[in-house]
Amino acid sequence: MSLDDSSLIHRCQRGDSEAMSCLIVKYQDRIYNTILKICQNHDDAAELTQDTFVKVLENIGSFRGKSSFYTWLFRVAVNHSLNYCKRRFKLSPVSLDAENDQIEEGKGKLAAVLADPNGVDPAAVAQQKELSQMLVNLIGRLQQEHRVVLVLRDIEQMSYAEIAEVLQIETGTVKSRLSRARAKLRQLLETVLI
Repeated sequence: MSLDDSSLIHRCQRGDSEAMSCLIVKYQDRIYNTILKICQNHDDAAELTQDTFVKVLENIGSFRGKSSFYTWLFRVAVNHSLNYCKRRFKLSPVSLDAENDQIEEGKGKLAAVLADPNGVDPAAVAQQKELSQMLVNLIGRLQQEHRVVLVLRDIEQMSYAEIAEVLQIETGTVKSRLSRARAKLRQLLETVLI
């Protein structure tokens, strides 16, 4: 079976559920990760990812190929996520027990890494995870319009034209938002690292 988007889309439009499954498998991780960086919550990201693919399935018949399927799919995901985030509270409550559960869950994984003499340096892994988490937290503090552009460009590696198409804004607006997002992220990093 070909994994070419255009043939899969054509098959989906004819009601082939196996073709839709192939598209979901192909893009679900990227969509989930993008949504997660927008909404900052694993459960919400999982639900929004599922909702995105439901919307795509419902509207696959209207896809005419004026843009790439990838761009169209990301537009649906980003718009759906932004709409959801607008409806949510600015600060959602955080369970103190959740952190403890995550710590307990991670103990077994840490023990396995520490026991492996050929494994990677646990200190380096911990430092990398700490830095990654710090960056995720700082990206989460950016204004939504800046965060989305930063995620699509620097994490999803989309071109300026693709981002403009996904967000339905001008390419110049993408570049200015990205510049502001990077400047703000740099400023936030400096305050944390000093």
